[in-house]
Formats: sequence, C-alpha cells, structure tokens
Amino acid sequence: MELIITVHDIKKNEEVKTFLTIAETQMRVLGYTEHSFRHVGIVSGTAGNIMEHLGYSEREVELARIAGYLHDIGNAVNRNDHAHTGAIMAYQLLTKIGMDYNEAADIMAAIGNHDEHTGTAVSNISAALILADKSDVHRSRVRNTDFSTFDIHDRVNYAVERSVISVDKENKTADLVLKIDTAICPVMDYFEIFLVRMTMNRKAAAFLGLQFQLFVNDSRLV
Repeated sequence: MELIITVHDIKKNEEVKTFLTIAETQMRVLGYTEHSFRHVGIVSGTAGNIMEHLGYSEREVELARIAGYLHDIGNAVNRNDHAHTGAIMAYQLLTKIGMDYNEAADIMAAIGNHDEHTGTAVSNISAALILADKSDVHRSRVRNTDFSTFDIHDRVNYAVERSVISVDKENKTADLVLKIDTAICPVMDYFEIFLVRMTMNRKAAAFLGLQFQLFVNDSRLV
C-alpha cells in the first residue's frame, strides 16, 4: 500500500540513521568535511524553503526536503560515485516503506544528479537540491582541528563565517551570500575550489527560471 511519506518519517527511520552514521565515519577517516546529520538537515530545510518560496505545491516541497535529507547516504558505500549509489539506495528504501513509485523515482533522479562531476538539474526538485547542497559552505563542517595541516578545502570552508542562499520569485533571482574571513582564505581560493559548483548553481537556478548571483563580503562577484 502506498503511503504519504514525510521527511519526519525519514528522519526517524533507523536504516537512514545507520547510513548517515556510517557515511560520516567514512568521510571523517578520509579527511572530508562533515556530510552527515548537520549537513543533510540543513540541505533538507533549504531545498524545501526554495521550493516553498517559489510557490510549488506542498507535496513537491516535501519531496525536496526528503531528497535533501537522503542525498548523501551513498557515502556509506564509497565517496566515489556516491550520488548514483545513494540514488538507488534511496529509491529502494522509499519504496520499501511504502512511497509511491513515481515520487520515489523523482527523489532518485534528484539525488543521482546532485554531484557536480556527473549531474545537472533535471527537475525542479533536483535544482532545489543542488542550490541547497552547494550553498552549505561553513567552518562548522571542517573536521580537521590542526590549522597547520589545513589543505585548501579546509581553509576555504573554515574561512566562511556565514553562508545563506535565498530565492526571490518576483525578481527571479537566487542569491548566495557569503561572509569570508580573507585573512584565512583569499576570495580567489574560494573560486579555485568552487568554480564548478558555482556553474552548477547557475544552471540549477536557470532551470527554475532564476538568475544566480554570488555575493562575497557585500560585493557581487557573479
């Protein structure tokens, strides 16, 4: 029997908790930034807010929230190809607990296309997920506690004191606003690491009929 699955159901699901716990353990061992409960919670909320502010239906908003919460479970298997692995894992999990096949497939496609190396916006949900995921850059995600051993990824993330993405339906814009401590990381280092992600954000915003804009320390750069 098909059920109306919500993000609250997903957050309570023990299998999801297990996947995210294992994913975080692996990412910590590999030296990556945080990709577990904090990150997926923020991405889930942001993706839903983007859809809501653009006037999509309550159900589409909820599907975006679910996609956001599940988008990184593939890291429980391996960082490489985690988007595709996670997409299949999510579809199997969602249909197993009773979600409509079409809804589960929409979420699968969004998760399968969220990685900048292999994906792009293919639906409204996937576009919202991309914008939400790529905007979560912040020092709280850095796991390395030894500043002297920071690589460029650690420095860039640690330098970001504030990161907020917002959409404006009337003005047709998607604004990513960052506050960066340039004593830790020059703005150019941010672009060196995140240029591909910013291009993905621009395409995702365009899919939603928006113009992507990047503001760093009160200056518009894109």
